Amino acid sequence: MKFLNTRPKKIIFWIVAPVVILLAVTIICISPVARYLVEKYDVKYTNREITMDLPYINVFTGKVYLRNVKVYEEKSDSVFFSASGIGANLEMFKLLSKTYEVSSFTLHDPMIRFIQRDSVTFNFADIIKKFASKDTAKPKVRKPPVHFNFYDLSIKNGTFYYVERSINVFYYVKKVNIETIGKRWDQDTIPINFAFESGTGPGTMKGRLTINTGNSNYAFHLNVKDFQLAALEQYVMSFANYGKFRAVLDADITGAANIKNRQSLNLKGQLSLADLHFGKDTAEDYASFKKLTLAIKQLAPAGKKYFLDSISLVKPYFKYERYDHLDNLQNMFGKGGNNVNSARQHRNVNILFQIADYIAALARNFFRSDFNVRRLAIYNAHFKYNDYALAEKFSTAVDPLTLIADSIVRSDRWVNLNLRTGLKPYGDVKFRLSINPKDSSDFDVDYHIQKIPMAMFNPYLISFTSFPLDRGTFEMTGKWRVRDGVIKSSNRITMIDARVNNRQKRNGARWIPLRVAMFFVRDRGNVIDYDIPVKGDLRNPKFKIWGAIFKALSNLFIKPVTTVYRTEVRSTENEIENSLQVRWDKRRSVLESDQEEFVEKIASFLKHNKQVAITISPLMYEEKEKEYILFFEAKKQFYLATHHLHAKELKAGDSTDIDHISIKDSLFVYYLNKHAGRGLLFTVQDKCGRIVSRQLVTDRYNQLLKERRETFMGYFKKEGVAGQVKMLPVNNSVIPYNGFSIYRINYKGQTPLELIEAYRVINRFDNKDPRKEYKAMREKNRHAAAGK
Repeated sequence: MKFLNTRPKKIIFWIVAPVVILLAVTIICISPVARYLVEKYDVKYTNREITMDLPYINVFTGKVYLRNVKVYEEKSDSVFFSASGIGANLEMFKLLSKTYEVSSFTLHDPMIRFIQRDSVTFNFADIIKKFASKDTAKPKVRKPPVHFNFYDLSIKNGTFYYVERSINVFYYVKKVNIETIGKRWDQDTIPINFAFESGTGPGTMKGRLTINTGNSNYAFHLNVKDFQLAALEQYVMSFANYGKFRAVLDADITGAANIKNRQSLNLKGQLSLADLHFGKDTAEDYASFKKLTLAIKQLAPAGKKYFLDSISLVKPYFKYERYDHLDNLQNMFGKGGNNVNSARQHRNVNILFQIADYIAALARNFFRSDFNVRRLAIYNAHFKYNDYALAEKFSTAVDPLTLIADSIVRSDRWVNLNLRTGLKPYGDVKFRLSINPKDSSDFDVDYHIQKIPMAMFNPYLISFTSFPLDRGTFEMTGKWRVRDGVIKSSNRITMIDARVNNRQKRNGARWIPLRVAMFFVRDRGNVIDYDIPVKGDLRNPKFKIWGAIFKALSNLFIKPVTTVYRTEVRSTENEIENSLQVRWDKRRSVLESDQEEFVEKIASFLKHNKQVAITISPLMYEEKEKEYILFFEAKKQFYLATHHLHAKELKAGDSTDIDHISIKDSLFVYYLNKHAGRGLLFTVQDKCGRIVSRQLVTDRYNQLLKERRETFMGYFKKEGVAGQVKMLPVNNSVIPYNGFSIYRINYKGQTPLELIEAYRVINRFDNKDPRKEYKAMREKNRHAAAGK
């Protein structure tokens, strides 16, 4: 080596060579040394085990890359954090100027598990505690300021898990990508772009967030598409005994607020929930809707501005059911909502409570603010009520309900809401509300409920009186004028042509002589018509019923002298009804004596008028018939078991005894509970359905239809006129207006003279007092009963 021949060169060589060798050794050894030190002292300084592959560290350029990093839970072999790679670029030379600067930092495929053990403790609490600053008694020494800069931070393809052990919640998001240009030490604003997908179902969420660390203000834009909210079911189950929930969230909103002040929110954009379902299980909903959409122009609670372009709710559905014990909502959430109250009192970390509280805080000043809802609409709503706490099921529904209101504005102009809907199985409702937007205690209400068959209330009448009605129509109208909470109203209840059927003797059913009661409340025109005004105020309304009582007492003196008139009317009505239809009692295939007389009269009429034919339209109340069959078959099993009999040993009198068993009988209910098995069975109908097969009920029903047909046609075969009778297929799709299965009779060729005369007589009655006032209403009800 000739360049070392001179002494100066040798000196330079022996100075530089060790430095170069030291640098080379440093570069070669720093990575394994760093790995060794991390794995040796990880628990001592972090309370966690840390593993990784051989890292790349360049102390001269400041580049660091860690591969396959894993951080474990404290004293556990479960992974708390992992990443396929962690890359950073540190500006080494700036350390000399007391500036720590990260020019780039990237997490590749990070995975982290956030575990919340109770309302305040997370699985990373030990790390925070370990690195928290500790107070010392030493006097603080003023040191030159140290500056921190970080730029170009990103998370690529992350997966974040969240576990809440106190209420058993598990959720995660995947494909998490977060980017920010970072923050300089003398700047307060941090812009962040983010995007991720739901881990438990389809749906994406992306947006941008700008945070000011100096004053805690933030601004955001959020875009949500098809984001599944089924994970919220886990929060529901923290206070529900059972249930299923799902929904889809879509949003495109922009806003700004302050982290420390909820009321500071200033929001605009569109938010929608779709395909929401909540109920007993995946097959039975208690509440649902197709879509709820809020189009927000400006929502600023602090500025008392609530400007909404529209609120629309499409196909909402709600079902309320009453059982022998509580109802469907209380069975789910505890008596009086005790489960919900208990969960709140124990301060469970439940995002549903937090959302509810936040919405309540935002809406607290709505009616005292400047609000404007350009359009409010509810389309095709369906609300259902079932009562199973009776001798038989009562069911009604509001369907379809549509409500549309335009320009709901806080101004001098009152807001008008108009609603019209149908009731199921029969009935119409008209409702009009006019309200002062500045004072909700000022409003007007007009309503009209009509075309409701009295037979619809038979489940209540049978349970409380033992007597059903097989005829009659209910109507109610009202006008309310309320100012400053003071009520001035009129309410008129009208029941036309109500007729009491035979008593149904069932053990457990109360007995009230309904025919006697009808004598008092019904006037000589076979109408119950009362005005019941309501006065007082909204907190203490007072019902004025003395007029109704006086009218009922007056019937004691008026009706006895009109007995002949009322008997003639009733006879004429029966003539018309029996000539046009045959009514079948539930689960019976024989006719009553007066019905036999009329069917024989029709057969005789056909025999003497060969050119005349009749068409029979069987309209069966399938749901109610099958319910009666189900009860009978279940009670029969109970009867056989308690009397130690076989089915072949039953006698005619036994069937009567079985009929008289109440479905609320304690021994029968005990038998059902014992043999129905486990499951969410709240009704007697459900329990009976467990011990009686659906096929058996269907077979018994089909047999009943066959027997009725044979019984009815037997009268015409006897007279040799069966060929003049055409029997149409059974109609099971329409519920009969008067609550009983019927055969409708249509005459072709000639109408019996007795029927024509009966029509003439009843028209004469309808055109004179006391029936004249209700003629139009009767005609309307006849059309409703005929399905027109």
